Amino acid sequence: MNPEDAKPEDTAADAATSQTESAEQASPESTEADPTQAALDAAEAKAREHWESYLRASAELENVRRRAERDVANAHKFGLEKFASELLGVRDSLELGLQSARADNASVETVREGMELTLKQLASVMEKFGIQQIDPTGLPFDPEKHEAVAMIEADADPNTVVNVMQRGYVLNERLLRAAMVAVAKAPAGGAN
Repeated sequence: MNPEDAKPEDTAADAATSQTESAEQASPESTEADPTQAALDAAEAKAREHWESYLRASAELENVRRRAERDVANAHKFGLEKFASELLGVRDSLELGLQSARADNASVETVREGMELTLKQLASVMEKFGIQQIDPTGLPFDPEKHEAVAMIEADADPNTVVNVMQRGYVLNERLLRAAMVAVAKAPAGGAN
């Protein structure tokens, strides 16, 4: 039968039949495609969510890194601020002492008193910040804290510090400067 010979009712019936068949064939595929597509959409949404979470975490980490760098730079730059402000009082005392020493009515006694007070003020500032003086006179020589610059005969045990030329200092148990000392040696005649 030719398509031209077909009656209009037959053509409409054939079209309806083919649509029904195609709907039946598409129906199983579309029901299978819908769960797969839904799962794919859910996975894409979850991936987008994880990507955005990663970007936020990465940006936060970068901000923390920059903040830490800035804090370290400020600590280096202004770490001595409190110590320096405490030393300003000592400097002021030294300047006043020098000014009073230049006065016409200055006496040795007043200059000495001013220097002693300034030295006490400096010692107080140093103590406040954990700087301690090493005075090893009469103690055994310790090469980690002392620097021997001379050995002299003395009435002390050998390797005992008998004279301190320059005091040493420690900062919170860490050596800042070794003490320069003279150490006792055994008498030359006592070796026999």
